[in-house]
Amino acid sequence: MSLDRSVLSRRNLLAAMLASAAGPVLANAPSRSLLPPARPDGLEALTVPARAGGGAGLAGLDDLLARSGVGGETALIALDAETGAIIEEHRADLRLPPASTAKAVTAMYALTTLGSEHRFVTRVEARGTISGGTLTGDLILRGGGDPVLQTDDLARLANALIERGLRRVEGRFLVDDGALPEIRQIDSAQPEQAGYNPAVSGINLNFNRVNFVWEVQNGRAALSMDARSDREIPRVSVIDISAVTRDLPVYTHDLRSDSEHWTVAASALGSSGSRWLPVRRPALYAGDVFRALMQARGCRLPAPRSGNPGAGEVLAEHHSETLPGVLRGMLRYSTNLTAECVGLSASISAGARMRTLEPSAERMNAWVAQRHGAQGLGFIDHSGLGDGSRVSARAMAQYMLSARREGILPDLLRDHPMRDPQGRELRQHPVSVQAKTGTLNFVSALTGYAHRQGGRPIVFSIVSADMTRRRAIRDDDRERPAGTRTFTARARTLQQDLIERWSMLQS
Repeated sequence: MSLDRSVLSRRNLLAAMLASAAGPVLANAPSRSLLPPARPDGLEALTVPARAGGGAGLAGLDDLLARSGVGGETALIALDAETGAIIEEHRADLRLPPASTAKAVTAMYALTTLGSEHRFVTRVEARGTISGGTLTGDLILRGGGDPVLQTDDLARLANALIERGLRRVEGRFLVDDGALPEIRQIDSAQPEQAGYNPAVSGINLNFNRVNFVWEVQNGRAALSMDARSDREIPRVSVIDISAVTRDLPVYTHDLRSDSEHWTVAASALGSSGSRWLPVRRPALYAGDVFRALMQARGCRLPAPRSGNPGAGEVLAEHHSETLPGVLRGMLRYSTNLTAECVGLSASISAGARMRTLEPSAERMNAWVAQRHGAQGLGFIDHSGLGDGSRVSARAMAQYMLSARREGILPDLLRDHPMRDPQGRELRQHPVSVQAKTGTLNFVSALTGYAHRQGGRPIVFSIVSADMTRRRAIRDDDRERPAGTRTFTARARTLQQDLIERWSMLQS
């Protein structure tokens, strides 16, 4: 659509709220990859004024915590990784939100349940006969719960159908998303436009996000939705957006019978840009994109419809990489959708019937207690995004200790860099760390393994949370509440000081 530019010139603040999506918050349209940003709230790339190289020395723990300036509560524990002996602890039984450190548990829950050779499979099937390029019958796009399916993967499926000579479908075009339950969003408390909080489904495309693009030319703004990838930019017709004359909220969203509709505040569109918005009906979105890809290749498909028909003849299929690769990506980029899909897939493969995330998380809680002896982990989802999850530093450290002995999790976790006071990575730092971060507004967590050259390895868990400030966040300020960046920077400085302290104690 187009809108007169005179309506688009108000309030730099609103423009910043919208255009910030072109930065790390929700990721600009990528040139090479559709992987989400490392943290949903954009804090992964935050410069941390770390005091590296033993700046904390061996001062008392209470003094270190007081000097950190981190508000709220901090719970922590460090264990000898070989004996399990406690090196140091502080309020280690206090239960706080784990944020994305939950994914370190989800990774092993999925891997031990599904197996290291597990791949997610997306198929195109035909129920009917193909003659003279025409399918007399139904074409089915059948999802297998793949959390990392991309537009380029659908394009390869489309190419395979064209190579088989398919040019027309006279029956229905059905999208089967029954491999996983359809869940409209991971956490209902998140901002409407949060791309890190999409729907979950048996078919998930581009992490269930659609790319919103606005262009200002000759005083007019044109808005569009697409599902771009490295090689393709298919337009999306089942999700639309319009600009309206208002200041706040910047975005609204509603579901219609066969489409999704967004509005954006016209006063926020101060410049050209793009951002990824969450999708609430993944099956229709994936079907719409596949239909556009087929049409671009000369094959006509009917409009997509959700359906779960019986098995047909497999015409083409796409396999994800094996599960360890999927999990490494999840842990590196902290992708919430991947965590929920692999966690649900694990629970369902064990014979459970799932309609929501919480029962699946309860099965994971029971699994980690039985297999790893970690009592009292209370996850309500598999990603850590939901506000109701609670864990203690002691229970997380017990899990990490047990998982280390299996010899798998440390290789899945990313290297966690130590930094100098300007926030620059210290490549020759004597302490190596493999860990999972977790960040919510006024919550910062880190759990993992540390090893100083010549010292003994350490297992640790640290959670800082200012729940009073978190509860006080206004609805219209949830994307970037004032003070959360400072809180996170201080918490990360404290985390590095603690790791260096424990490494010296273990030298």
